[in-house]
Amino acid sequence: MMKTIFTPLCVSALILGTAGLAQAHVSLETPQANAGSAYKAVLKIPHGCGAAATTQVSVKIPEGVIAAQPQAKAGWEIETVKSDYQHSYKLYGKDVKSGVTEIIWKGGNLPSDFYDEFSFVGKLASFDKDTALSFPTVQTCEDGKTENWTDIAAEGQNPHELKNPAPQLNVTVAATDHSAHDSHGGHDMHGTQAADAVTVGDLSLAKAHSVATIPNARVAGGYVAITNNSKEDDRLIGGKTDAAGKVEIHEMSMNDNVMKMRKLSEPLTIPAGQTVTLAPTGFHIMFMDLAKPFKEGETVNVELEFEKAGKVNVSFHVNPAKGSSNKADDHSHH
Repeated sequence: MMKTIFTPLCVSALILGTAGLAQAHVSLETPQANAGSAYKAVLKIPHGCGAAATTQVSVKIPEGVIAAQPQAKAGWEIETVKSDYQHSYKLYGKDVKSGVTEIIWKGGNLPSDFYDEFSFVGKLASFDKDTALSFPTVQTCEDGKTENWTDIAAEGQNPHELKNPAPQLNVTVAATDHSAHDSHGGHDMHGTQAADAVTVGDLSLAKAHSVATIPNARVAGGYVAITNNSKEDDRLIGGKTDAAGKVEIHEMSMNDNVMKMRKLSEPLTIPAGQTVTLAPTGFHIMFMDLAKPFKEGETVNVELEFEKAGKVNVSFHVNPAKGSSNKADDHSHH
């Protein structure tokens, strides 16, 4: 299985801990997907090169995205580059060893103060661990100007600290996939520890963990995969813990082409027959007003409450802040 650098970092610290983004960067409309699933990538282009209009958009397809196909776009020509994959993959029962590794839309004209989207579809490999995939993207504009969204974070680095971050997709392994959770000791495939799975009603909660914080941190994130085995939706209302003054459910999303984090105003729906993964990007738990910093190796006991299943005690294992592929920001900038 391929080895891919995994750095899914909670962007709430970036947004709340800085003066804001000077300019919106190119991003994916859907920043999270399940391993082994079909995926439609929608590149969001929020501006040109300064005042210059965009006339070409090229994106490199990372290893692990199989059989990529661009969507036709009126007014734009499409070129593709095909090459061998680093690994062989199974697709509809056949071995696939090569495919599209770069897509280029050209010949169009997207004024700098206009917004547009460029799309393609593909199949995600059946990764054996949560993985971050980067899609280096280059905008070519009038007069030869370019915007290069090609920086890829090194292991342990927050990708949103980069000047020109490549759009990133966080690929998660479903909690029901035995390859994603080792029943012996609660270690997942990337060496990060998580608490044992627990059940309440028709819900199963697995891979509950948090991340060690710096000494003066007042907030921390909580992450868990919730599987609804019933035929009816349920909703996560909230929770409480002695470790924090408040437990809230937050969401990272794109708003006016800027990535922002917000507290949910309504309970989080857990659809029937589906798994909702609370992760650093997307929906996640926020522990507010910490009683003390979270230290590596500790366990944080949290009572979560669901609308139908009721209350359940969940142990969140605190993982190291550095050197873990499933880590998140310490949120110390809230």
